[in-house]
Amino acid sequence: MSVATPVVELTDLKKTYMLGKIPVEALRGVNLKVERGEFLSILGPSGSGKSTLLNLIGALDKPTSGKLLIDGVDLSTLNDNQLTDVRCKIGFVFQFFNLIPRLTAKGNVELALSIADVTKAERIKRAEGLLVSVGLKDRMTHKPAELSGGQQQRVAIARALANNPRFLLMDEPTGNVDSKTAEEVIALIKKLNADGVTIIMVTHDQNLANEAKRTVKVFDGRIVSDMVN
Repeated sequence: MSVATPVVELTDLKKTYMLGKIPVEALRGVNLKVERGEFLSILGPSGSGKSTLLNLIGALDKPTSGKLLIDGVDLSTLNDNQLTDVRCKIGFVFQFFNLIPRLTAKGNVELALSIADVTKAERIKRAEGLLVSVGLKDRMTHKPAELSGGQQQRVAIARALANNPRFLLMDEPTGNVDSKTAEEVIALIKKLNADGVTIIMVTHDQNLANEAKRTVKVFDGRIVSDMVN
């Protein structure tokens, strides 16, 4: 019986930055596998290396050494155009939403689909379907300034799902909303995961990390624990 390829696989991953002439080891040999359908939280304080890990997994930066595979493909073997294609198949959800202010909720989701080879009619249909799926059926024509923080984050999640990503990469997804809204966003994330979406969530919040099915703790550039919640 064949074994499924992990969505993400890191082997002895290291990242060193130069601070002037001083080398700073952000990651010191990280090994990690994320299987399809998982809901994983990467937990750590500021400066632990979790943001560096997020940037590497999202193909936004390159490791100093070690291997990073996405769906079995070693990113170090890809050229810039191929890396761009990989990024387009990762759904990014950020703390501060990053929506286009002049576009409606539907327009923001459609924009993400504009890079795909789909017709205008198909973009509209898919954008509307995604917004319905995240509970924004009645807010499609509203611009970000007319939406609450939680509604903006829902638009951001719908946008991240637009191109059927291999996984969602979330950076403090409840960090910019109140506690009640955070509960609603978490409930939506759990529903997406239950529907089969693979989620990797980076956070410094232990309570938020506990909502995931598995938590990896990062400290001083290393994974110090890996446990099922």
